[in-house]
Amino acid sequence: MMKFRFRRQGADPQREKLKQELFAFHKTVEHGFPNQPSALAFDPELRIMAIGTRSGAVKIYGAPGVEFTGLHRDAATVTQMHFLPGQGRLLTLLDDSSLHLWEIIHHNGCAHLEEGLSFHPPSRPSFDNASFPASLTRVTVVLLVAGNTAALGTESGSIFFLDVATLALLEGQTLSPDVVLRSVPDDYRCGKALGPVESLQGHLQDPSKILIGYSRGLLVIWSQATQSVDNVFLGNQLESLCWGRDGSSIISSHSDGSYAIWSTDTGSPPTLQPTVVTTPYGPFPCKAINKILWRSCESGDHFIIFSGGMPRASYGDRHCVSVLRAETLVTLDFTSRVIDFFTVHSTQPEDECDNPQALAVLLEEELVVLDLQTPGWPAVPAPYLAPLHSSAITCSAHVANVPSKLWARIVSAGEQQSPQPASSALSWPITGGRNLAQEPSQRGLLLTGHEDGTVRFWDASGVALRPLYKLSTAGLFQTDCEHADSLAQAVEDDWPPFRKVGCFDPYSDDPRLGIQKVALCKYTAQMVVAGTAGQVLVLELSEVPAEHAVSVANVDLLQDREGFTWKGHERLNPHTGLLPWPAGFQPRMLIQCLPPAAVTAVTLHAEWSLVAFGTSHGFGLFDYQRKSPVLARCTLHPNDSLAMEGPLSRVKSLKKSLRQSFRRIRKSRVSGKKRTPAASSKLQEANAQLAEQTCPHDLEMTPVQRRIEPRSADDSLSGVVRCLYFADTFLRDATHHGPTMWAGTNSGSVFAYALEVPAATAGGEKRPEQAVEAVLGKEVQLMHRAPVVAIAVLDGRGRPLPEPYEASRDLAQAPDMQGGHAVLIASEEQFKVFTLPKVSAKTKFKLTAHEGCRVRKVALATFASVMSEDYAETCLACLTNLGDVHVFSVPGLRPQVHYSCIRKEDISGIASCVFTRHGQGFYLISPSEFERFSLSARNITEPLCSLDISWPQNATQPRLQESPKLSQANGTRDIILAPESCEGSPSSAHSKRADTMEPPEAALSPVSIDSAASGDTMLDTTGDVTVEYVKDFLGSPEDSEKNLRNLEADDACRAYTLLIK
Repeated sequence: MMKFRFRRQGADPQREKLKQELFAFHKTVEHGFPNQPSALAFDPELRIMAIGTRSGAVKIYGAPGVEFTGLHRDAATVTQMHFLPGQGRLLTLLDDSSLHLWEIIHHNGCAHLEEGLSFHPPSRPSFDNASFPASLTRVTVVLLVAGNTAALGTESGSIFFLDVATLALLEGQTLSPDVVLRSVPDDYRCGKALGPVESLQGHLQDPSKILIGYSRGLLVIWSQATQSVDNVFLGNQLESLCWGRDGSSIISSHSDGSYAIWSTDTGSPPTLQPTVVTTPYGPFPCKAINKILWRSCESGDHFIIFSGGMPRASYGDRHCVSVLRAETLVTLDFTSRVIDFFTVHSTQPEDECDNPQALAVLLEEELVVLDLQTPGWPAVPAPYLAPLHSSAITCSAHVANVPSKLWARIVSAGEQQSPQPASSALSWPITGGRNLAQEPSQRGLLLTGHEDGTVRFWDASGVALRPLYKLSTAGLFQTDCEHADSLAQAVEDDWPPFRKVGCFDPYSDDPRLGIQKVALCKYTAQMVVAGTAGQVLVLELSEVPAEHAVSVANVDLLQDREGFTWKGHERLNPHTGLLPWPAGFQPRMLIQCLPPAAVTAVTLHAEWSLVAFGTSHGFGLFDYQRKSPVLARCTLHPNDSLAMEGPLSRVKSLKKSLRQSFRRIRKSRVSGKKRTPAASSKLQEANAQLAEQTCPHDLEMTPVQRRIEPRSADDSLSGVVRCLYFADTFLRDATHHGPTMWAGTNSGSVFAYALEVPAATAGGEKRPEQAVEAVLGKEVQLMHRAPVVAIAVLDGRGRPLPEPYEASRDLAQAPDMQGGHAVLIASEEQFKVFTLPKVSAKTKFKLTAHEGCRVRKVALATFASVMSEDYAETCLACLTNLGDVHVFSVPGLRPQVHYSCIRKEDISGIASCVFTRHGQGFYLISPSEFERFSLSARNITEPLCSLDISWPQNATQPRLQESPKLSQANGTRDIILAPESCEGSPSSAHSKRADTMEPPEAALSPVSIDSAASGDTMLDTTGDVTVEYVKDFLGSPEDSEKNLRNLEADDACRAYTLLIK
């Protein structure tokens, strides 16, 4: 069936201008740890650090808030990175042997990263590239020599020299292996090649000398000034080299797990034996030492830091970095592969010693910094780059405008979790650049739930996502791995001296501990955490450690229904008796859903002391003040067989799966023939009326709708509860308002309950100890049976109701309780506004019919104008399964703008998206990174920073071409997109920034959006066969019958519309 409508007049220019002041799309910053890092660099002069990734991304970090991001045009792995000290320039080597020069450029007072020149060696020797030598096809190592010269070691053993300013080869300065072999004894040659260049090291005191290490084990000191070999050392197969600060000694690491110290004062004859040879973890065969550093101290001793070298048979699978000073050896044991490491030490030529301050180790999943000046070498807390995926992220939530008192309490609880040693005076050592962004006017919390049963609190107020506090729920339950962990710790050997470092832990003790939903009341510091095994925890923030028992209550959501047998995982058994709890959020109540299926929805109303929760079987309401259940409702359909198996079940057979598949195919074949009588008769009546109407042929018609088939009532998992909502609104009649609870399911059903909550006394925080009663008031069935994604009640002025305690404590403008309220029900296919208390349809927008997509995430957000601080609008933001973000006016549901945000193939990114109250959002672009985006033209959080760069006098700045920041994970190359009107005509994006202060609620003016003159498209509700059936359990039979007649009359209205089969 196709449907046409007449095109309306053009859009209002004044409204289009207002849109540019309200809406603009920006992908602003990537929070978290870079995915799949592959290279590391550090500039000791500017105190900035660079990380390269396998996808070709380049990320530079300085002080908190100082971040620069770029992406190579070719998606190749970054293998090496080298800063030009003090210049703000970075030379990168990719795995295709291409070199790229990046530079931090200042524009309008702010700095950004741009890619300039690039150098691509030939892929293979040919006549077309005869100017390039054949041995330059594979670059293995890069060294920045004095001035603007780079030495390139190759796989063939040749060394080429490159002018960094132009990235051009310097003719006549190539060092071939033949020249080096002339200084080697005849018996060492034996007709064998030297192998690839494994390492190139510069001399700090004499930049004209280069230490060259070949894979076969030959070490050579080459003098650029005399173009000759000064020293030759004959060793074993080489892995890494490091030159001592004074240049009198060299340390080399080898493939057999040993390292050797060589003296450079032996003269020109070849040195056959090193001064010292040590296998730290011998005598048994050991793995190679991949990298080694030698750092001197004023006390006379030195640090030797190396990666690898572990005994091959016993600990060959460990990821370790060993730190040796005098007689002290510590083996740092990490949970992910070591990529690279560096030390923060003195690099001034006049200093005689290195005096290392810190050790930074880049791992595949995290960055760890150790304080080398404090005894015990403790870890330094990172203000950013924290591994979000230390345990896999399972859910997330954002809390805006956090009160300062709650913020201070959360920070204090986090500091007590990881106290720093009193003797440690080292702060974060990477402090380059200046953060030019203003201090945020309000604090924002990002909560992430994890697979191991933890909830992590992050400071999401600015560019740097800083960890604040970690809540663990595993201590309440008995897990199967507790005994195994104690046995593993008991058999741990004293040698090697392992020390667990880092917080990345990909293993979960029990998958049932996984967090599914999180809700936080920022005014009472109460929190609800729901998990995979049906556990719902009510917690309260405490500033001191305590020891108390946790009350447990079971809620049966099946309500003794027959014919249903739970085949999924078992519930988690809680510990009984008094339990110790650290400072922070401490559990007060455990509500166990039965069957123990994963919790799919949860909401908290701290003012009423109520928590609502839902699973695939039904929903419940619990009074945690009286510790008693109020309501339990089963939403299962008789054919909901999958709901009884659970996500962790292993009993589902192939035979059963095939049977269900054939049943679905059979139903789909006959779905067009077999219709419900009500729906088919209504469709025939609508088509008959439309056939009688005449349509003017001189008007342009455009197709705008797709046909939507009503879903079957017996689809599996139709009873899943998708959303829950509390509201103080009119449900019984139009004159008396009161507490209500709303629940939406996967089958398009909406249940509204009227609650009898005892009112709190004047000035009292808690309500009286009286029972809460719940009475079913309304039941709405969406006839298209699309899952209900969200529910929200709008007051008489069309604004969403405030959060609990906001109105009673004068923290927000009180809602309009005089005019008629409305409820917004958002399903996967359409948005619809119903009047209250009659629940009659008022406005709708069928997104699936118009756009051919389905809704995945929905939120109400406030958009402030960049031109006027006193003007703002509340709109509905939604994310679809195609990755597009749409913004609609409220309550008129008129489309405002839409943007392409996430690739439609990125299913995990779409599923992880979370909106904020001020028009921003987060979604995962990798397991360890959140991409932050903004839909608001005013509320933008992006890096604004500068860097003090000193250029050498003889250096010439290359002409750089702009290289915009590209998103490495989702493939969207546009960072700032112009807003699109509903007709698809792009307009310029307003990039003016302002602070993040929320405008006064009195400035909200929904009338300007929903006026007829400002509409972008005609809201067409004709041809709609998705009629909602409403059951009123509170009103009189006459009111119910009148309400049903109004609905039928509304759907029977067909104007200027043609339905074609």
